[in-house]
Amino acid sequence: MDDGQQQYIHQVLEAYRKTPGTTGTIRHPDRVLAAQLFHRGISVRMIENAFVLAATRRMVRPADAHPLGTIRSLAYFVPIIEEVQELRVSPDYFQYLRYKLARITPPR
Repeated sequence: MDDGQQQYIHQVLEAYRKTPGTTGTIRHPDRVLAAQLFHRGISVRMIENAFVLAATRRMVRPADAHPLGTIRSLAYFVPIIEEVQELRVSPDYFQYLRYKLARITPPR
């Protein structure tokens, strides 16, 4: 594994670990999936955008909605990563989501 791949995996897993709603724990299958995402050529930024989109969706819900369970695997985000790949929105949209998420997320 070269340095570029190691850095990619580290960045993806660190972003996953810090995403609201996750356990904050990295498991071996998460590392394997991060390596697969690297080989698929999916940018770290696109993956981070998927984390932000999913976390925002999970947090901006009706007050009377049933609580959602904790995300325990990077695999949870694969469909959202695929969705983000297909989206045709301005990068400003994800900046807005980051801002909104920062305002509604309690510190870890």
